[in-house]
Amino acid sequence: MNPSTIIGMLASIVLLVSVLFFTAESPQSFLNLPGLAIVLAGTMAATFISYPLREVLRVVRLVGLVFRRENTYTRDDIKELVDMARLWFKGDVRAVEEALERTRNPFLRTGIQLVIANTKEEEIFDLLRWRIARLKAREHAEAQIFRTMATYAPAFGMIGTLVGLVNMLEVMEAGDLHVIGPRMAVALLTTFYGILLANLVFKPVAVKLERRTEERLIAMNMVLEGISLITKRRLPSFIEETLNSFVANYHDEIRDVGPANQNDPTEAGQNA
Repeated sequence: MNPSTIIGMLASIVLLVSVLFFTAESPQSFLNLPGLAIVLAGTMAATFISYPLREVLRVVRLVGLVFRRENTYTRDDIKELVDMARLWFKGDVRAVEEALERTRNPFLRTGIQLVIANTKEEEIFDLLRWRIARLKAREHAEAQIFRTMATYAPAFGMIGTLVGLVNMLEVMEAGDLHVIGPRMAVALLTTFYGILLANLVFKPVAVKLERRTEERLIAMNMVLEGISLITKRRLPSFIEETLNSFVANYHDEIRDVGPANQNDPTEAGQNA
């Protein structure tokens, strides 16, 4: 399980429990099944109209990705690339082919196979960059589905509110606040549901998927750089150091923050 998703879910549950039990006389006052149905059904209907069926059906699988802690296996890819570079540098093509059979990264496998086939460097890069662009476009479209749903949900919440207001106006002539008040509350609940679903479900899922895509693109570009260095017949040690820079963690790329800078009077004067 993804720890950040678990923390977010627990925080949202605490928030909802606080709203239900500490700001209302009865938790049931926040329950309006017809209003919730309007928001959910309307959002799904508009989403199906907006996107092809095959893309919408991937929504369930994509939600599962949010809860799963996914490993990009970059360290394994670096090791495989360096090992293959050593074999390629020695001219042991057969050993490289055997290593390819064991790799589980299809992007890496395709690049090394093209290198073994003596494909031109420009053609290798064009093909691999096209695959990177295709993955980026596909996963961006998947995340966009949830951003679209986040746009539709508050709109259908307002539609539910308008329906509730119409029902309230029908009984307004009686002037009985015991009838008007509850209907007004029910009317407003649909807007509450729409905003809640948009900002606590749909948008967070979209952001999580976009971050996942960024990490996957970094991993693919790392593999692309490794294949580029192999085609240029760089030393395996140089390839390893270069690839490690892709996964290194730097707090700041332009300035180290530490004891050396803390005692620097020039730095202190500039900050003053």
